[in-house]
Amino acid sequence: MANHKSSIKRIRQTKVRTLHNKYYAKTMRNAVRKLRATTDKDEAVKLYPSVQKMLDKLAKTNIIHKNKAANLKSSLAQYINKLG
Repeated sequence: MANHKSSIKRIRQTKVRTLHNKYYAKTMRNAVRKLRATTDKDEAVKLYPSVQKMLDKLAKTNIIHKNKAANLKSSLAQYINKLG
């Protein structure tokens, strides 16, 4: 167990931040899954901007890596283009 007041506070803050980050990361993963499960091109095109915005925001706040966001956006764009 931590001995310093500052380290006890740091542990509390870390728990809160971890929970916050997990929530947004999970929400992002579900949004990506929902987009990949879509077989209708029109619906996928409507969903894509919101997913793209979410990925950019999470990359900006370092919840996910910027290259991961770029790779996901690229693969989703490819997926949408392949839909007939």
